[in-house]
Amino acid sequence: MSAEAPVVTIDGPSGSGKGTVSQVIADRLGWHFLDSGALYRLIGLAAYRAGASLSDAPALCIIARNMKISFVARPGDVPAVLLDGVEVGEELRSEVSGERASLVAIIPDVRAALLQKQRDFRQFPGLVADGRDMGTTVFPDALLKVFLTASPEVRAERRYKQLKEKGFDANLSRLLGEIRERDQRDAARTVSPLKPAADAIVLDSSDLAIVEVVERILELLAERRASVV
Repeated sequence: MSAEAPVVTIDGPSGSGKGTVSQVIADRLGWHFLDSGALYRLIGLAAYRAGASLSDAPALCIIARNMKISFVARPGDVPAVLLDGVEVGEELRSEVSGERASLVAIIPDVRAALLQKQRDFRQFPGLVADGRDMGTTVFPDALLKVFLTASPEVRAERRYKQLKEKGFDANLSRLLGEIRERDQRDAARTVSPLKPAADAIVLDSSDLAIVEVVERILELLAERRASVV
């Protein structure tokens, strides 16, 4: 058995439910949680605040290496996201923030600058890592790798409901177009493209409730842990 903390990776496109599922699983297991997408959103936010261009790779790499990030668990709620000690969670959940993150994430040097920062989240008793390349690039030796997906239409509807519930303005057809564009951009990038790891288990959540996805992944984890004891 590995001397390092066990890792469960849950990758997938935007709106697949991987963030919520990952948080619930981390809470159930009492493990640490990594929202890797938030890291790219944080770079985009920090760049915006500093007046740096999202195409200025050297400046973005400096931001990536120097920013101080932490996720603080909050029972019954999503973890608080702190950038340099200040909570910025609400800003990160906007569509603008998501678009900035997608643009930042296609830059190879930025991804390389974040690699070790992401791996540093691997601590006992374990880590649940949510993202797009957690199982393929960041934690290739993860105990369990899941690729969670859903149809673009279902994902757009979910995002629309989330935004409306939070009081944000939202347009369903525009969201669907943005999701399709983001999927294409994420899948086509030269470094760590969005795709299932060769040994990942693919789950389609289009017709599943969050609780059903969570229970299925916990079952898979129990089977995997039993097989390596």
